[in-house]
Amino acid sequence: MNNSIVVVVLASAVAYGTPLLYAALGELLAERSGVLNLGVEGMMLVGAVMGFLAVQRVGGPAGLVLPVAIGVAALAGAAAALILAFLVITLRANQIVSGLALTIFAGAAGLSSYIGNDFNLADNPARYSFGPVNLFGLQDLPVLGPVVFGQSWLVYASWLCVVAVGFYLARTRPGLNVRAVGESPAAADAMGIAVTKYRYLHTLAGGAFAGVGGACFSLALTPQWVDGLTAGAGWIAIALVIFAFWRADLCLVGAYVFGAFSALPFTLQARGVTITPQLFQALPYVMTIVVLVLVSSGIGKRRLGAPGSLGIPYVREER
Repeated sequence: MNNSIVVVVLASAVAYGTPLLYAALGELLAERSGVLNLGVEGMMLVGAVMGFLAVQRVGGPAGLVLPVAIGVAALAGAAAALILAFLVITLRANQIVSGLALTIFAGAAGLSSYIGNDFNLADNPARYSFGPVNLFGLQDLPVLGPVVFGQSWLVYASWLCVVAVGFYLARTRPGLNVRAVGESPAAADAMGIAVTKYRYLHTLAGGAFAGVGGACFSLALTPQWVDGLTAGAGWIAIALVIFAFWRADLCLVGAYVFGAFSALPFTLQARGVTITPQLFQALPYVMTIVVLVLVSSGIGKRRLGAPGSLGIPYVREER
């Protein structure tokens, strides 16, 4: 039963959706503070290459090296996000242009590619990688075994992150403050909330999540480094936040839907199904375009619940 195509696709959807989930959670935090981060793709690639570099160069057992690599990937993503935050928060540059510029700078033909080529990372597979674990010894349980109990530690950590981010935004004072900053920074400022501080911190947190999402590719899904490894996953993550109505729990659902679309071609190929794989590979991107078009209008933003000041810079003098 566990080898049926439905179970295999479901299990693969969880694995392939995990990088999207991390990146979407980061984008959710940034957008809730009013910062539209279109540099997610570049941050994921920087996180992927730096995490892979750490695995190749840091000595020690896998149990030590892999967490260090994830930490390095998170720091690399946060560093890239710091550039974006300085541009759009301090200098009040256009958020769309700045995000696109960062993706070009750090993307497949930019910084990540330079680092990969300079350290010859493409020549060798990863020394260590995150593989499936047999959680509670239930991996062989029918249906739920491979889907729930046979995933990597990165998957289980992402579930904890969903709970933490959802609780933070809905139940904690800092979370409510950041939502106030995203809705009306002038009103939040009048209440004594440090708008600039909140936007910086949540943009950096978003970059760290994106870096971890990129590391999911280079350390788990395809434990190697090639230029453009994330293949546009950052753009899907941005659309995923809209698809999820800016809610952490729905980010998880949406990530696995997009993950299923990504995993389906490989599953069908493995079973000899001759449907053109490009058709299924294009589906996530088609859905991304549709979602972005739907939300691009002001009416769409209001109905979907977008933060009221998303993409709008703020300085105290403009109150």
